[in-house]
Amino acid sequence: MPRPKKQKKQDEGSPAWLLSWGDLTTLMLTFFVMMYDTGSIDQVELEIVLSQFQGQGTQVGGNTLSKGKLAELGNTIASLPSMEKGSSLAKAKQAAISTFQPELKTKKVRVKEDERGLVISLASDAFFKQGSAEINIEESRAMLQNLAQLLNSPEVSGRKFRIEGHTDNLPTEAKGPFPTNWELSATRSANVLHYLVDFGVKESQFQVVGLADTVPLATNDTEDGRAYNRRVDLIILSEGHL
Repeated sequence: MPRPKKQKKQDEGSPAWLLSWGDLTTLMLTFFVMMYDTGSIDQVELEIVLSQFQGQGTQVGGNTLSKGKLAELGNTIASLPSMEKGSSLAKAKQAAISTFQPELKTKKVRVKEDERGLVISLASDAFFKQGSAEINIEESRAMLQNLAQLLNSPEVSGRKFRIEGHTDNLPTEAKGPFPTNWELSATRSANVLHYLVDFGVKESQFQVVGLADTVPLATNDTEDGRAYNRRVDLIILSEGHL
């Protein structure tokens, strides 16, 4: 009678492919943690995630995660510089774009960021008569109230604001109230300040300056370029430009 064949003894423990799968998932988790914006998530949630890399979590069976490269990675992420201030300006920019959608479409308002901070440009021709510093408040009231509301919002709490008046290079009227563009640009800035203060923004948060035609954005050789240069910039200053 033939003897029965012995069954091949299976290897004990987990299958070999499980080790590679574990390495892959660990690398993917590490990648996404590194890509995550630590300034935009709740601090409590961040601590929960990082605890898995710092020996505060547990594996199946109750074995505490030991310190190693992943723990060091968690410490590195936790020690990254806070992005709270930067993210708040980004939120302020989003709020400005949302608030001034109609004015952005008609180019009465422009919003951008530069090294100074968040710049909200008011086209002078839409708010002032030519050669005048008096604001057409009947047409501008709602926009200035919205601007004041933005400056009082939590996104820019504690920041300083700078109002810069700009003109083209054409001289003022010889018999007009402003001898030069310096006086015209400075008075326009001051008048914008007065309305924003009337609408509830603290006067102590502002800096006011008139720059005449010294900081053009476009050429003054064309009417379109001069119109682009005639503006009042409201700047929500970054930390380095207080």
